[in-house]
Amino acid sequence: MTPEGARVGVVIPAYRVKARILAVIEGIGPIVDVIYVVDDHCPEGSGAHVRTHVRDARVRVIEHAANQGVGGATITGYKAALADGLDIVVKLDGDGQMDPAHVPGLLAPLSRGQADYAKGNRFHAPPFLKAMPVVRLVGNSALSFINKAVSGYWHVMDPTNGYTAIHRCALEALPLDRLDRRYFFESDMLFRLALARAVVRDVPLPAFYGDETSSLQVRRILVEFPPKYVARFVKRLIYMYFVRDFNLGSIWWITSVVCVAFSATFGGYHWWKSSQLGQPATAGTVMVAAMPLILGFQALIGALGIDVANVPTRPLSELMGMQTGRLATSPGPRGDDA
Repeated sequence: MTPEGARVGVVIPAYRVKARILAVIEGIGPIVDVIYVVDDHCPEGSGAHVRTHVRDARVRVIEHAANQGVGGATITGYKAALADGLDIVVKLDGDGQMDPAHVPGLLAPLSRGQADYAKGNRFHAPPFLKAMPVVRLVGNSALSFINKAVSGYWHVMDPTNGYTAIHRCALEALPLDRLDRRYFFESDMLFRLALARAVVRDVPLPAFYGDETSSLQVRRILVEFPPKYVARFVKRLIYMYFVRDFNLGSIWWITSVVCVAFSATFGGYHWWKSSQLGQPATAGTVMVAAMPLILGFQALIGALGIDVANVPTRPLSELMGMQTGRLATSPGPRGDDA
């Protein structure tokens, strides 16, 4: 389902997907106008394999001279789609885990003017979860909560799902060259979209897991991801609550940080002093250390409540006046931005 006259492109990052990519391309329906296969310096020669065996006129193969990662390959495809004037771009992996038959469903929120970015959600229904390995289920659940806090999209689940569709106006609002080019790409996309105040929607989509081997290692996630999450969380709070706006949420965040910092400093000092002197702290000292901590957590709850409500609801395509001409849609009633 797409707006009449809208042009749709599909970006397929290709790295070690030679055995499955032909079937993926074959399954892409006529709703798609252009298919970008980005060979990310694949050691199997996936790009050359597609050139040799695919006769679909929609397919364009782009080759990287050096491996850039799934994010880098996707960004290359995004830039090509923007240069070609496409209106909506779908990102579809070439390993067969994402059924091309679900592309129309992924396009639906954008077609109806309800979102700037739509992404798959494998957690929507119990039958979807049966096909997911336990390790991925637990890991994705944990990453989902962390991403909710980092991006501010508290209603979004399954952030590492790479089956996505994005509106041209959202792509143009993103600093593509600053996006993470490796496995943090999907999380970074949500963070950047949050700064742009884009509307994000989940679309229930199942995933298929075969005998493919993931290149993403748990050790890499545990080492590389936390510093990136912390940096982006702090940057989002500063930008949204102290640069772009200053509201009650800003006051709650300041109160929380000040109270917790005072409690930790004051309590830590007196705990150290008591241990050195061998004397227990007085009840008054304990209360002075504990009360700011309690107030700080209450302020944190208040700040999080405002942050949960501060989710953009008006798509950028509407705010930028892009729902005319080729992208004409019939959006239903929506509330204003929080």
